[in-house]
Amino acid sequence: MGEGPRHPDALGDLLALFAGLLGVQDVKGQDPPTGQAKLQALGRAFVVVRCDGGLGAIAGAARRAVEEACADGPLAVPVVLVPFMTEAGKHACADAGAAWADRSGNAAIVAPGVRVLVQGLPNRFRRPGRPATFFAPKSARLVRWLLVHPEAQVSQRELSRATGVNEGLVSRVTSRLEAERFIERGDGGRIRVAQPGLLLDAWREVYRFEAHATVRGHLAARSGDALTRLVADALRGAGVTHAATGLSAAWELTHFAGFRLATFFVGAGAVEALTPLGFREGERGANLWLVRPNDEGVYESASDPEAVRCVHPVQVVLDLAGHPERAAEAAERVRSQLLGW
Repeated sequence: MGEGPRHPDALGDLLALFAGLLGVQDVKGQDPPTGQAKLQALGRAFVVVRCDGGLGAIAGAARRAVEEACADGPLAVPVVLVPFMTEAGKHACADAGAAWADRSGNAAIVAPGVRVLVQGLPNRFRRPGRPATFFAPKSARLVRWLLVHPEAQVSQRELSRATGVNEGLVSRVTSRLEAERFIERGDGGRIRVAQPGLLLDAWREVYRFEAHATVRGHLAARSGDALTRLVADALRGAGVTHAATGLSAAWELTHFAGFRLATFFVGAGAVEALTPLGFREGERGANLWLVRPNDEGVYESASDPEAVRCVHPVQVVLDLAGHPERAAEAAERVRSQLLGW
């Protein structure tokens, strides 16, 4: 087997990478200390902070690059360098005011006299096998609880009791969250989420709504709102565990935009409860999704009004990524109006 792409840890590799991106041959640089280098090209300094971590580390690297560039003078350009830049990472760099490049050949470096925009090249550093993640269903219970309670400061034992996750897994997951700078520890090692918006972005990037089992079908109703209430009443009357999500929940929580597709997380017996009302399964003309969650944690802090029970806004934002219609706008409305991140 041949060797994979080499990380440009040596100064020569770094100079070659930026010469290619900037389209020049004369790129000079200083021997970089750990994680940082200063390059000279096109009459400018490029302060490059390297990062091999996840979104939390990228955000930290972006802030550091901006600080170093400001100290270096008005012509310095802060740049974050990673093996492969994710969409959430791009947003984190933009929020901090940093440019970025990746070792796979993509980049967004814009400054007076400099405009480098390269998108769409594949990840050359993808590792074989399933990547480790703290967003797997059981681990995600911890992340969800922290996002639902962003002001809380808890011990690992308290977090274990609140989520039903064993203390060993809590210890492993919180250590990784801390390494990625998503959480911080206070007195006595108590945990709080450091940047809830950033943590939610990281989760959205890997969240897959299709990981849940979904029954699609049709139930006659004059509107999405009417359909949502019809289903909620029927499921509650039948004693079926349920909570609206997606566009249904976004409407109930913010009244943002009309919709056609209603979506509910449900327990056993949902189809049987709705069949007498005329529900029929099938993809064609489907206006109702009944979703069996891959983990009961989706019901964490669900509302429980008399009309329509909805999952927590954090879960709504996650689930809307897998929905049609005006789901992206609805997610932003829920996020800005109810979460403020």
